[in-house]
Amino acid sequence: MGSGELETARLRLRRITLDDADLMLAVWTDPAFVSNVGDRGVRTIADAKEAIQAGALKLYADYGYGPYAMVTQAGGEKIGICGLFKRDNLDHPDIGFAVLPDFCGKGFAGEAACAVLAHARDDLELEALTAIVSPGNAPSIGLIEKLGLAFVEMITMPGDDEEICLYRMQLGPQ
Repeated sequence: MGSGELETARLRLRRITLDDADLMLAVWTDPAFVSNVGDRGVRTIADAKEAIQAGALKLYADYGYGPYAMVTQAGGEKIGICGLFKRDNLDHPDIGFAVLPDFCGKGFAGEAACAVLAHARDDLELEALTAIVSPGNAPSIGLIEKLGLAFVEMITMPGDDEEICLYRMQLGPQ
């Protein structure tokens, strides 16, 4: 397992803690996140802390990976999240990212996702990586394809009625 921190030219990626409730609340209530990923029903710092406990902290404990807070090297600003998730209905972990509106379009998600992908392959030695994305989310699809994941099929996640795109790439031995 890695130390729980990754570095890129402009970012420090570190495990999310309960102190990141402000960041997660901002991500989960960002209109782009709500329309592309879904409304998590998180409205307060207390809700965010509960969701972090049930989500990120549980992932770290159960699998040794999870989402990272994206923090700028320069100013130490928390600008979004990027990391690995494990969903019951998918065979392999999926990579996910969300950047707060003020920092979109500056290449931060790509920079973070490349570091997470390398970590998944080299440190965690995962066999494969997936990504799930709304068919209308062109910027995320572009990044997922740039990372090397290929479209597999349309799937419906448990509890959802809309189909989303499943992407996948092989990382290790078949």
